Amino acid sequence: MFTNRKEGGRRLASALLHYRQKPNTIVIGLPRGGVVTAAEVAEALDLPLDVLVIRKLGTPGQEELAMGAVGPGGARVLNLDVVRSLHVSMNAIEEETRREQKELDRREHLFRGEHPPINFTGKTVILVDDGLATGSTMEAAIAVVRRRDAARVVLAVPVAPDDTCRRLENQVDELVCLETPEPFMAVGCWYEDFAQVEDDEVTRILQAHTSASAVTA
Repeated sequence: MFTNRKEGGRRLASALLHYRQKPNTIVIGLPRGGVVTAAEVAEALDLPLDVLVIRKLGTPGQEELAMGAVGPGGARVLNLDVVRSLHVSMNAIEEETRREQKELDRREHLFRGEHPPINFTGKTVILVDDGLATGSTMEAAIAVVRRRDAARVVLAVPVAPDDTCRRLENQVDELVCLETPEPFMAVGCWYEDFAQVEDDEVTRILQAHTSASAVTA
C-alpha cells in the first residue's frame, strides 16, 4: 500500500495542504519511524518540525502488546481493556513505567539536546506517526499536547485500524488517516519497506530541519 515511510509522508502532506505555511502551526513526529514520515509532511507544507518522545508500556510477558504509553511531564495513558484482561498488577505497571520513563528521558536528551521543551501554547499541532495499531502511543501524545495548551490538535497517519481511528477522533480536532485496511494485522504489513529507523537517523533529520529553519527565518 505504501512504498516506504517517506512516500507515506508525501501522501499525507497532499491531504493536509490546507495547513501549508499556516502561522502558528508545527509538525510533530513520534520517534522513531514517525519522524521520517513527519519530515516529509513538514517539508511539503513548509512548516517547522519537532519531535515528541512517547514510550510504549509493554505488557509483562508480551512486551509487543501495549498496555499503555508514557510521555514527557509524567503523562501516562493505560489501555484498561488489556490491563484487566491480562490481570496486570499495579506494581508491574509502575515498574514498566519507571523503566520506560528512563528510556524516554535518554531519548529526549539525545534528540533534543539543549533545545528547550516545545511550546505548544496557542499553536496548531499536527501529530504524525508512520501508522497506528492500538493507538496507545498516540493517545499519550495527544494528552501531552493538550496539557500544554495547544489551540488545535491534528492527528495524521498513513494507516491505522478503523476502530482505533474512531476511538481517537473524539480526542482531536481533525483526524487524517489515508487507509484503514481490514484485517489490519500490523503497521509494517502495509509498507514494502519498513526497515527499522535508528536514533542517529532521527537526530540527523531533526538537525537538518532545524538548520533549514534557521536559514529561512
